[in-house]
Amino acid sequence: MINQIKYTLIISLLVFFSSCTKLDLKPTDTIDAEKAYRNLNDIDLGLTGVYAQLDYTLIGVNAIVSDEVMLPTENTVSNTDAHRWLYNADSESVTGSYYGYYVAIDRINRVLAGLDKITVSAAADIAMRDRYRGELLALRAFCHFELLRMYGAAYQNGALGVPNMKASAVGYPARDHFEVVIADAKTDLLTAKPLIPPSFNDKTRVTKTGVSAIQARLALYEKNWADAIMYATEVINLMPLATAGQFPGIWTDGVDNEVIWKLRRVGDDQRIGDLFYRQNSKIVLYAPSFKLINSFDKINDIRYAAYIRFDNTRGEKKSEYLVNKYAGTTATPGLTDIKMFRTGEMYLIRAEAEAESTGDAAGDLNNLRAARIKDYQPAGFTGKDDLINAIYIERFKELAFEGHRFFDLKRRNLPVQRLPEDAINTSGAVKLLPAQAQYAFPIPALEISVNKNTFQNPNY
Repeated sequence: MINQIKYTLIISLLVFFSSCTKLDLKPTDTIDAEKAYRNLNDIDLGLTGVYAQLDYTLIGVNAIVSDEVMLPTENTVSNTDAHRWLYNADSESVTGSYYGYYVAIDRINRVLAGLDKITVSAAADIAMRDRYRGELLALRAFCHFELLRMYGAAYQNGALGVPNMKASAVGYPARDHFEVVIADAKTDLLTAKPLIPPSFNDKTRVTKTGVSAIQARLALYEKNWADAIMYATEVINLMPLATAGQFPGIWTDGVDNEVIWKLRRVGDDQRIGDLFYRQNSKIVLYAPSFKLINSFDKINDIRYAAYIRFDNTRGEKKSEYLVNKYAGTTATPGLTDIKMFRTGEMYLIRAEAEAESTGDAAGDLNNLRAARIKDYQPAGFTGKDDLINAIYIERFKELAFEGHRFFDLKRRNLPVQRLPEDAINTSGAVKLLPAQAQYAFPIPALEISVNKNTFQNPNY
């Protein structure tokens, strides 16, 4: 036995020193672009991998940290720190998306590098190559912008943003400022748009209309009102609002009217309804807040029943209200496609931009309400502040549980304010002020410890 140990040690040392003399060799556990991407089919597979990586955790987390939901006492199994604003740089609930989106960006950059090395000559192949490049660039812009929404210190020039990664590389990237991330994303989108043909209409991928939708949302955060109006109008002209009869079917995947881009979820994919709002369709993890419930016309607003379900048969000390938006079907409870962009959002983007500049903001707001509320009568507004407030209330209702509320409040530097009846299980987390650390999500602690060129958001 002693001899076996001795010989094993000698062999291990020989292998170690032999390896040390060959550090100039290429690693054998990675595949370079020339080998991984040899043709357009390989590019498509790589692009599919990018879409598969896209992280929609922020949709649920955004609701949990805002005033859209309440924490029922029956929830004794889910991490509640995010809802109680106790998260920090070690809290995966709010930091997990940081790595998720950068993995997606790294994949994008690798596929783009592979695409650059492929030569095609047939007209159809050239068109396909261009479309793939357009999708990849649009996705890179989208991922950087989502990271900026989550981890940017503030939505203003000079504020710390996120590292902008234009190539797959190992290094210590510093945090680019808000305006730099915005500018680079705009450049990617402007380059991408003419590469994607108008005839390409697969809503599970980024289309030309999808690029316009990303541009409109980005312009809203940039406060570039002219661009926000222009790009939102492009979408509205091509993608009308769903009718009252069609709208409920959006959330059971029965129809995709007014859906601009969605992430397909099938089979064994993670179920957003069970992940954030129910566990095994039994325990209610998070219920719609009374603040949200009370904002609806429960009888005439078609969104109320589509988004919220009332069930007073669940038993004592059980929430009677449930999030219905991602309930799925009887066959696949909690499983639905993730709606990334809808025409309803575009109306609200255009209305807000018009209210801040020029245009018929009241008309856009009233048109959206008329599509959602039976027998709606157009409302009048006393001035800009009244109109902006109405638009924000409408965003609260229209875009509930879609990943906007927390960031909307941050855009206006407004506190997150919960009603007392929504705070029965929050350990006193009723009002989150802009000056508090948790008003911006933290950069992960591991990133801070490893990357010598990055810095944490204020007050953490």
